[in-house]
Amino acid sequence: MNSRRRFIRLIPAAGAGLLATSAWSQAMVDEKDPMAVSLGYVADATKVNKAKYPKYAAGQLCGNCALYQGKAGSAAGPCALFQGKQVAAKGWCSAYAKKP
Repeated sequence: MNSRRRFIRLIPAAGAGLLATSAWSQAMVDEKDPMAVSLGYVADATKVNKAKYPKYAAGQLCGNCALYQGKAGSAAGPCALFQGKQVAAKGWCSAYAKKP
């Protein structure tokens, strides 16, 4: 087969592969990250320090926060506060704002 034809056939497959990997290339926010620490971020909202963050209420999760940019039902997604990183949908931080 002609190498040019073979190359042209591979372009769509390579593009699809790049799109798939770019969605997963975002790292998860580390709870020890300075920004995460300053916001009290935890990947599991049941582990919020309620003495330190008295405004926390059961049911407040990253997944239903206005700053969460992930798809509904996903385990993790981007957050406007942590550029280039993902947060756990079941996580929480002190910047929580209920989604309208």
